[in-house]
Amino acid sequence: MFCARDIEFYNSMSLVSLKFKKQIMRILVLSVMTLFFLSCKNDSKEKKEVIQPTKKPNVVLIMADDMGFSDLGNYGSEIKTPSLDRLASEGTRIQRFYTNTICAPSRTSLLTGQYPHKAGMGFFNEDFGVPGYEGYINKESLTLGEVFKNGGYSTYMSGKWHVGNEKPHWPLQRGFDNFFGFLDGGASYFDTKPLLKGPPSTAFLYEGNEVYNIDKEDFYLTDELTTRAIDFVKNKPEEKPFFLYMAYNAPHWPLHAKPEDIAKYKGKYDAGWDELR
Repeated sequence: MFCARDIEFYNSMSLVSLKFKKQIMRILVLSVMTLFFLSCKNDSKEKKEVIQPTKKPNVVLIMADDMGFSDLGNYGSEIKTPSLDRLASEGTRIQRFYTNTICAPSRTSLLTGQYPHKAGMGFFNEDFGVPGYEGYINKESLTLGEVFKNGGYSTYMSGKWHVGNEKPHWPLQRGFDNFFGFLDGGASYFDTKPLLKGPPSTAFLYEGNEVYNIDKEDFYLTDELTTRAIDFVKNKPEEKPFFLYMAYNAPHWPLHAKPEDIAKYKGKYDAGWDELR
């Protein structure tokens, strides 16, 4: 290390040539810089030794379709949502999210973190043949499935896709290890037949890339999506964390609820929405 006394010695060398004095100063400066560099390097090593790798968390992302901001119990709803209220109380409640004009562009922004037009979904899943309206998430935009998969996660999706009709743009082709759900914009909660006309609604439910036929008398779409999502997680590789994207149809039209759930709220809305709010 160098101190003020060394500098005084340098300044007092009146009989030494200016050229020699400059050489000494260069040596002093280089020496100080070298010591500083070595000190920083040692600090960096020490810090690296202290930092321990953290275990990657499992991530569950739930999307409710066309739901009002205050339709959850934890945001003041008259509807009882105890499971979601518990998730909110044990996690982080976010109070602002920018939705786009319709559902497909909104879910595109959620899946990619981008403006929908940049990702190719300026409208529904229809290709208009112009940039920003391709009707599917373009290859320039990574989905959450692709990002988590690249990060060493098992990736699963259960529910409504609605961001690409053709097979190259389906969930398994966009980063998800497994998928159970439907590809189009709406579905009946009770009937396993297609609700909308035309492709890809010629088939309603898919498991992975294959059509999935269900023959159940007590079929209810919300329950089926939940059950399949739980199965994905139960059967995942033990050594991997998981990312699960739950994109429910509920409460998107046709607003099908079970009779016993409807009975709970009999008379609740008789006074009208303006009084209830």
